[in-house]
Amino acid sequence: SLRVSRPSKYAGPHIPSLTWQQLTGQPLPPGMTPVPSNSLNNGMGGGSAEEKLNRELFIGNTTPEMTEAMLRDFLGRAMEQVGLTRIPGNPIVSCRVSGKFAFVELRTKEEAENALNLNNIPYLGASLRVGRPSKYTGPHTPHGNWEDILAKFMSGELQLNNAASAPAPPAAIAAPPMAQMPAAPAMMMAPAALPAAVVPTRVVELKQMLTQQDLEDDEEYNDILEDTRDECSSFGTLKNIVIPRTGPGATKIFLEYLSVEDAGKAIAGLKGR
Repeated sequence: SLRVSRPSKYAGPHIPSLTWQQLTGQPLPPGMTPVPSNSLNNGMGGGSAEEKLNRELFIGNTTPEMTEAMLRDFLGRAMEQVGLTRIPGNPIVSCRVSGKFAFVELRTKEEAENALNLNNIPYLGASLRVGRPSKYTGPHTPHGNWEDILAKFMSGELQLNNAASAPAPPAAIAAPPMAQMPAAPAMMMAPAALPAAVVPTRVVELKQMLTQQDLEDDEEYNDILEDTRDECSSFGTLKNIVIPRTGPGATKIFLEYLSVEDAGKAIAGLKGR
């Protein structure tokens, strides 16, 4: 489906319009949303250049094989995976790739602020940089990195806002690189504790296995990652390992397996160790 809208440099008046599907009475294709700057004023962004800039983010360290569609799908699904969206559907409405960087436009200002937490997310062997574009002159938004957000989600501190429509985790997400993270990320926090009934998941959380001192040396940290991967792969297909170095998940180890059954085998095998 083609997207028709004003270019990012346009600074003229906003002219409300409708999508082709709205004009012809057809439903939007699955996963597609109207471009906010080309829509009627319904709380989903606005038409001014300043408002558009508040919803735009810079994506650095991209590689030639990353297309606009791939970045939009991957980053959008990552946000949905950890509960950084406000409503169902991909929160990224457009993406422009230019060499080793790209720009994405979010549906709302709030979702753009949440998307800053994707900084350092690994994709196709690269660690993507997510931040404000150089033209942004608004207030600083405190945020964390992908490692911090993933640790909070796995530990239950973050919950999906639209669990019924949440997609499967992006297959390309791997153990994130080492990074220092701010202590006050801007994110959607779970309003209450996890329910008493424990539902089996594909994620295993290991506690009291590391100390903060173990995480300070880069070489020792990498050795711990490799040793953990080697040992815990024996229980099943291990998709991901996250060992946060700072933040609320520090000194914990999070293991993501391909299936609940594999996670159960790991729990049984590691019990009492």
